[in-house]
Amino acid sequence: MSPELSDRPEQWPVVESRDIHRGQWVVALRSDRIRRPDQPDGETFERIVLEHPGAVVVLAVDEEERAVCLSQYRHAAARRFVELPAGVIDTDEEPLEVGRRELREEAGLEAAEWTHLLSAYSSPGYSAEVIHYYLARGLDEVDRGDFVLAHEEADMHVFRVPYADLLAGVLSGAVGDAPVALAVLAARARGLVRE
Repeated sequence: MSPELSDRPEQWPVVESRDIHRGQWVVALRSDRIRRPDQPDGETFERIVLEHPGAVVVLAVDEEERAVCLSQYRHAAARRFVELPAGVIDTDEEPLEVGRRELREEAGLEAAEWTHLLSAYSSPGYSAEVIHYYLARGLDEVDRGDFVLAHEEADMHVFRVPYADLLAGVLSGAVGDAPVALAVLAARARGLVRE
């Protein structure tokens, strides 16, 4: 593979950084003034950064090749989306453990087999959020434990659809959540699901 076909770490000088919003919610917003490294006395420019701890998305597929989906309202987009079980990584949590937790809390399931599909930056133009994608198989129903569905999650609907139908929904644009598309297409590309 060509060396150019690989992302690499790089940090441009930050001249000034200030918080725009930092509260109790999972994300924060800051303004950084940066400068190109090859122009130490050159112009600075502003970049707004959304801080996010990262997340995990789980494509859970049962023995009948049905995907476990959620129907959930998302206020920012003013839309109800078809989604997959997912959640934010808390401090010092491993992504796989987050996947196990979210599958249990959101869908009332546990899985015997876990396959890491990929990890990808959601939108690196303004955030360093990385989402880790897993395929989960060998599903069994379990109790959600002490987790209580609240806010939008209290209105969430869990359902199963044939994987082939979910793939068709992604390809037609009927299912527009990017994490769903990435998980579904990655599983297909790796030959881990049957259509």
